[in-house]
Amino acid sequence: MGKVAGIDSSTTGTTIVVCDSDTGEVLRQGHAPHPLEDGEKPTEIDPQAWLLSLGEAATGGVLEGVQAIGISGQQHGLLALDAGGVTVRPALLRGDLRAQVQAADLTEELGGPGGWAEAVGAVPQAAHPVAKLRWLAQHEPAAAKRVAQVLLPHDWLVWQLLGQPPRRTTDRGDASGTGYWSAATGAYRTDLLELALGHQVQLPEVLAPAEPAGQTPEGLLISAGTGDTMAAALGLGLRPGDAVVSLGAAGTVFVVHHEAVKDPTGTVTGYADATGRHLPLVQVRNAVRTLRGTADLLGTDLAGLSELALTSTPGSYGLVMLPYLEGERTPDLPHTAGTLTGLRRESMKPEHLARAAFEGMLCGLVDALDVLRTKGVQVHRVFLLGAAAELPAVQAIAPALFGALVVVPPAAEYAALGAARQAAWSLGAVMGSQPQHEPPQWQTAQARLLDPGDEAAVGSAVRQQYRAVRENTHPGAFDILHS
Repeated sequence: MGKVAGIDSSTTGTTIVVCDSDTGEVLRQGHAPHPLEDGEKPTEIDPQAWLLSLGEAATGGVLEGVQAIGISGQQHGLLALDAGGVTVRPALLRGDLRAQVQAADLTEELGGPGGWAEAVGAVPQAAHPVAKLRWLAQHEPAAAKRVAQVLLPHDWLVWQLLGQPPRRTTDRGDASGTGYWSAATGAYRTDLLELALGHQVQLPEVLAPAEPAGQTPEGLLISAGTGDTMAAALGLGLRPGDAVVSLGAAGTVFVVHHEAVKDPTGTVTGYADATGRHLPLVQVRNAVRTLRGTADLLGTDLAGLSELALTSTPGSYGLVMLPYLEGERTPDLPHTAGTLTGLRRESMKPEHLARAAFEGMLCGLVDALDVLRTKGVQVHRVFLLGAAAELPAVQAIAPALFGALVVVPPAAEYAALGAARQAAWSLGAVMGSQPQHEPPQWQTAQARLLDPGDEAAVGSAVRQQYRAVRENTHPGAFDILHS
């Protein structure tokens, strides 16, 4: 039995899991928050804080006996370094959205969403490094001129653990979120980076999935690492056709697919994964915020809203909620508002409004999944993630609406587990005990399986009711997405 570690450096802290390299059994764990300096903004940070946090998380011998380490890092962060490897300013984090104008400008400069979808599979968003580089060039030109190399958070951490060697590396999963690397071609678009920053810089070498980044001075193997979304997919043990629906305030839907997906509307973001496959992704602006808003209106909490909803019936007595409370991204209706229709005397009860909120939220996520289906992406299972996935009403309603087997995995540090699994993969490939084309088959945690069964027809009727209202309220909004 060997030991491997997965380190997830998130926006708030560092989590370490140490696993049996053969089975994936978690043997030890550690966690520590990122220390923040006075006045440090949540949108940027001195990356040395990540190393301090890692050191604290590893206290007490957490990493003792470990043979290999994998790193998961927050996607879309940007570390701009000078020729000597020194950061020219604090790292810009995923949640930094100051580059909205720059993202829009870059989109237009390449002929609109279709140009970017063809080039790199993704339209620039404020969070993407390509947009951050344009912001840097415009707002901090002196710092921008010093930039000689660009890394992502996980790249920088790997480089630090290896002792800052001349060679810098990344992986295809994290690289696919930069805005200047194409998952379809597997190559950088350095012309797009120059379009953003104004000059060329050194970029990290993109490693194959099982290829190690190197060894520490002490001989510890470090795998390629990846972004946190890709690490979580690896930690969950997803297979082609597995979809993940992440229930946060907003919602994210992605599916493991065998080829890159190009969407000229820009609705689908064509990420790569950490195994050689792809993770086409669609986002919606309104998920759990829909439930929280309805709970506030009814003077209850999420648990109370769930209990109320389960006393109603499918279709909510004709009440339909379009959950576009903060505008919507899928479909592209940024300035719209939510809609509640079907008000009749018999439907004007708290339990029917509660259920309409759950059905509206989930139908919005089904819409996102259907966008992927129209691009040829097959869906066999739907994994529900997030605290809201544990709500009884979500688990009761979701299988029929998704029309597929729903999997609710137990809470776990899946990004760190995925990083550890990648470390075991690299270690096995180097030692000749694991094929390079497939990660080790670790045991997965016992999940709750929810089959739509006889409720599939009921779910289809609810979806039709929802779509009729959506089309009547926003005619043609989905036509371009389904073309």
